[in-house]
Amino acid sequence: MTVPLVTDYAHGISAIDAQFHRPRRAAIHLIVEHGRMALVDTGTTFSVPGVVKALEEKNLAIEDVDYVILTHIHLDHAGGASACMHHFPNARLVVHPRGARHMAGPDKLIAGAIAVYGEAEFKRVYGEIFPIDKKRIIEAPDESRIDLNGRSLLFIDTPGHARHHNCIYDEKSNSFFTGDTFGVSYRELDVDNMEFVFPTTTPVQFDPVAAHESIDRIMRFNPEFAFLTHYSRISHLARHAESMHNLIDEHVQIARNAEASGTGRFTAISSALETLLLQRIREHGCQLPQEEITCLLNSDIRLNSMGLDHWLSQSTRAVD
Repeated sequence: MTVPLVTDYAHGISAIDAQFHRPRRAAIHLIVEHGRMALVDTGTTFSVPGVVKALEEKNLAIEDVDYVILTHIHLDHAGGASACMHHFPNARLVVHPRGARHMAGPDKLIAGAIAVYGEAEFKRVYGEIFPIDKKRIIEAPDESRIDLNGRSLLFIDTPGHARHHNCIYDEKSNSFFTGDTFGVSYRELDVDNMEFVFPTTTPVQFDPVAAHESIDRIMRFNPEFAFLTHYSRISHLARHAESMHNLIDEHVQIARNAEASGTGRFTAISSALETLLLQRIREHGCQLPQEEITCLLNSDIRLNSMGLDHWLSQSTRAVD
């Protein structure tokens, strides 16, 4: 099945496939308001040509991109920021205050990723990342707003997944652009228009207490939709918020159980997470073969396990 590059929604919102590892893994969201544009998240450097192509197909001018907004600075969300600023000459980058300095000087961000992936794999996956002129960066603290051609976008500080994470509320569509705060939901797992959503606990700043609080804060707006970076629009938010709270607690319990088991903690966490998510997906009604589900979730399970393992180490150290 051919997956379209662009999926259009109401209120001038579109999802552009970032083509990150596979189709429909990561979305770059485009907001158009009377010809002026904002992008929410950027994918990687290799995602940006797809954005340019999408704008060309929509007869939109690159000069009319006013903002490039980052929910947070993890590289599957922000790795293409410098390429975007190169391609969109009038755009300004909007980012959480904790992330701004890393966009102006990305050396530590790059070094951290290379330490995890190795230099060759880093360049293969993320390409080149360059410093962004500080004069083009707007810091967006909690409850700040930007104006997109008369359309107000509100930024709220939503830690839990990362301390440099904002979610963006768009009153016009009564929607949030949630990055990773409201979890991950792959369209392949939808059953009868009902989505399956699960948390992302990737390293190194997972904080379950803050994650619960951020979900509750989003829900106080009573939004109709959430636009997730992984992957795009979901509805039924009250149901998913309840499920997210439950699954965050389940993730934490799995980590604590693995701590008690002693040796092989990462392996124990990974195995238990896979069992949990497969069980929940089957209860959700998904009939995909187990091998296909496992293939979809492999990377998320590995990253979630790494994040939980790190959180457990930090929690133990804090107690000591």
